[in-house]
Amino acid sequence: MKPIKKPPQLLISYTEHLLEAGCDEAGRGCLAGPVFAAAVIIGSNFRCSGLNDSKQLTPEQRNVMRKYIEENALAWAVASVDNQTIDKINILQASYLAMHEAVKKLKYKPELLLIDGNRFLPFPGILHQCFVKGDAKFVSIAAASILAKTHRDEFMEHIHNELPQYGWNKNKAYPTAAHIKAIEKYGFSKYHRKSFNIKNLKSETGRHQSGDARQTVLIQGL
Repeated sequence: MKPIKKPPQLLISYTEHLLEAGCDEAGRGCLAGPVFAAAVIIGSNFRCSGLNDSKQLTPEQRNVMRKYIEENALAWAVASVDNQTIDKINILQASYLAMHEAVKKLKYKPELLLIDGNRFLPFPGILHQCFVKGDAKFVSIAAASILAKTHRDEFMEHIHNELPQYGWNKNKAYPTAAHIKAIEKYGFSKYHRKSFNIKNLKSETGRHQSGDARQTVLIQGL
């Protein structure tokens, strides 16, 4: 296993007295499959060595931390919004919807949502605060990042067995060179997001590896 780089010192909470839930999504930049989101509530004594933004960790490290988070968080939930809905309401709104659904599934109602990113659709009756690169600032957001990422990767590996020609077990539907070539050869599958119009089919060599990189795409509605 690749050694974990020394992570930043993450904050346990943003406030002293409110029950907080960290929220993050995974899969916004993908060409196929759902967008996933997770919400996590942690206690003041929660500790997870090496916890960091999920993109900074190996798949093996993420899976180990997923198990720990799911066993030790006060509450956690994961939700997803499928590609058909993404095409109907656009990826930004679908990301909000996935986060809202994850919050609804929590066994405790949080008083404050800590959101990774710079904008959010307010959840009725719950305050929220957005943080750019929040998964590198707060434990609860980092934990949500790991759950969203690992649950989505697991889903993509599952549907890879149905349509192995797209290589989703490796690229997780991000716009890698191999994925784009597969689309050119086989066309779009029932899982592809039809509203994502690829502007440049030539992937930038070396940038697209584990599914954490981005390709220039035109995303409808943004």
